[in-house]
Amino acid sequence: MAPTTLTRQHLLLAGLLLFFAGIQFRMVQSFTLNEKSSTFVAARMGAGPQAAAWQSAPLRKVVEPPRWLGLALMSAGAVLTVKSLSMRGSA
Repeated sequence: MAPTTLTRQHLLLAGLLLFFAGIQFRMVQSFTLNEKSSTFVAARMGAGPQAAAWQSAPLRKVVEPPRWLGLALMSAGAVLTVKSLSMRGSA
């Protein structure tokens, strides 16, 4: 199998996806997970004192991403998008 290389279209798509994900993270303050996702996160976080509470009642975990995450994703997406626009098109 030949190794694949990143083309102009791949970088453009990755850059736009990162940029729009960054906008999404800047627009929201928190995400509320459903019961299935909350139990998955609780199982991966370890067996702490709240582990029994997670499994006894269906709780919904609230995730609050840091404010800088949106800006970091937007800037990385912008760099990838500009880089893809400066590349030569494939023939």
